[in-house]
Amino acid sequence: MSKKILFICGSLNQTTMMHSISQHFKEYDCFFTPYYGDSWIKYGVSKGYGKFSILNGPFRIRTEEYLREQNLTMDYRGEKHDYDLVYTCADLIMPKNIRDKKVILVQEGMTDPENLMFYLVKYLKLYRWLASTSTMGISNQYTFFCVASQGYRDFFIRKGAKAEKIIVTGIPNFDNLKQYAKNDFPHKNFVLVATSDARETYKLENRKKLIKDCVRIANGRQLIFKLHPNENIERATVEINKYAPGALVYSDGNINQMIASSDALITKFSSTVYVGIFFGKEVYSYYDINDLKKLLPIQNNGTSAGRIAGLGRHLMDFPDASNEEIHALFDSGQN
Repeated sequence: MSKKILFICGSLNQTTMMHSISQHFKEYDCFFTPYYGDSWIKYGVSKGYGKFSILNGPFRIRTEEYLREQNLTMDYRGEKHDYDLVYTCADLIMPKNIRDKKVILVQEGMTDPENLMFYLVKYLKLYRWLASTSTMGISNQYTFFCVASQGYRDFFIRKGAKAEKIIVTGIPNFDNLKQYAKNDFPHKNFVLVATSDARETYKLENRKKLIKDCVRIANGRQLIFKLHPNENIERATVEINKYAPGALVYSDGNINQMIASSDALITKFSSTVYVGIFFGKEVYSYYDINDLKKLLPIQNNGTSAGRIAGLGRHLMDFPDASNEEIHALFDSGQN
């Protein structure tokens, strides 16, 4: 009987990462599910709550649309089969039905800042999702955690992830950035602003100040705003037209190609900052740029998905493999 693998998806970026990994498992049965939780979280989602998160609303709708478009088999909540292996995009929630499985957690990209809620969650053992993605990795309720770079390995260890569980594999979607250098984006010599969905996820953001800061940084150069996929497009567009007249607004399109074509990138807490750093752009972020350079995802010509899949295959084929063997085979920091 063919082995079965469950891929727990989230945002569209996380979902495409999971899909990339699954393409290396042609001999196995692969199933996909939007992100999910148990108990009262499950009940709340069933009643329409949580639409600002990857559990429900626009994130889930886009994920399900993508899975259908790609003809990928869905098993919502992973309830149809007893899975041999599970890949998940986040450990903010670890559903009960995967806690006794071999689970590989895959880093998506940048995590949220460590604010007061992060420390309350960490030391008072509150729900990890209360501090959003700042708590990524600290559950330690997984077999291995695949991360973007050696810098991120150190970063997650400092947060509380166990060193022996972390493997530097690189991450799909950020491991072959040079491919975006040649593109047909029609604009050149502009300042690109990658906005966030902070307000849609109930975080504080002074959008008026942000836009005015962008105008100041642009200093007469063309401003282009690329809106976050989860953002209120109508509201954001009205604000931009008011405080940055003449700026262009894109609600879709390949942002990596836009960055490659730009002169400068302004972003807040977005993984797209790494694309700007890779291309040597003039970058403005709420994080220290020198710190971000240390975290830059490794570039391996797009082989991260294959390495992550290889790790999963080895866990299924050799369930008694030692931690040392696993690291020697799959950790880019060791080979």
